[in-house]
Amino acid sequence: MQTWQWRGAAASGSGYRISYQAAGQLEEREKPALVLIHGFGACSGHWRKNIPYLAQWGRVYALDLLGFGASAKPSPSPNLSYTFPTWGKLVVDFVQEVVGTPVTLAGNSIGAIVAMQAAHFAPSLVDRTILINCSLRQLHEKKRVHLPWYQSLGAQVMQTLLTFRPFAQLFFAQVRQPQTIRRILHQAYAQKSAITPDLIEMLRQPAYDPGALDVFVAFVRYSGGPTPEELLDTLPCPAILLWGKEDPWEPIKIAQTWQRYPAVQAFIPIEGAGHCPQDELPGVVNPLLLQYWLGQEGDT
Repeated sequence: MQTWQWRGAAASGSGYRISYQAAGQLEEREKPALVLIHGFGACSGHWRKNIPYLAQWGRVYALDLLGFGASAKPSPSPNLSYTFPTWGKLVVDFVQEVVGTPVTLAGNSIGAIVAMQAAHFAPSLVDRTILINCSLRQLHEKKRVHLPWYQSLGAQVMQTLLTFRPFAQLFFAQVRQPQTIRRILHQAYAQKSAITPDLIEMLRQPAYDPGALDVFVAFVRYSGGPTPEELLDTLPCPAILLWGKEDPWEPIKIAQTWQRYPAVQAFIPIEGAGHCPQDELPGVVNPLLLQYWLGQEGDT
């Protein structure tokens, strides 16, 4: 793992520590670059089955977004919010300062929205986006009117309860338990064999860092910002959508309607995968990532 100081100088101790992985011919700037962006509650390690394969053909980076993994977890403030614009600016700065050349951005779940947000902020730095089971953000304030009343009300009640710190502490203490993480993964993953003790531990450890509770509460209560449809509608670069067909959280039937947006160049359903195809079926996803990153296919 490497670290980079965002919004400050490392020597002065200012800014925020961002942890990231990098592999491939990193000194050869003419080599194509790919930046991988994880989903909510995950980290760069969620790409551990993809990085070695992809790094054979270029420069590959995977970062821990601010608030996740080994990156800093500062408390939210008027100058710092855990939102897609914040993470989008983080990715843009990472590309400028660490990668140094235009990139392809690939994101899973909320990481896909971060990728699109970054492309909007810096069109000249993002060649294309690969969106893997992009979050539909069905609890967004603009979408709640279309949900059954009990789902909308339940989400609002939970968001309100989380403003009370004793409740938030109790709730988060349960969420970060290994058995809870395992249960959530069993909901999200179609490939149960991919749910290993190492995966659970990788997701569990950062939840015990100072500040992790505040990050969790801030994002769970976040219902504003851009919808994925709004970002796709005006996306300044091509988008490739990869979708695990058995995702219970982001239904493929809704996602398939996104093919109407001009930016969407391909929509690839992935049989036998749930919410995280890159971790569940890397043997299927890796050649697809390579194909749509470089326009070529490698040996699996």
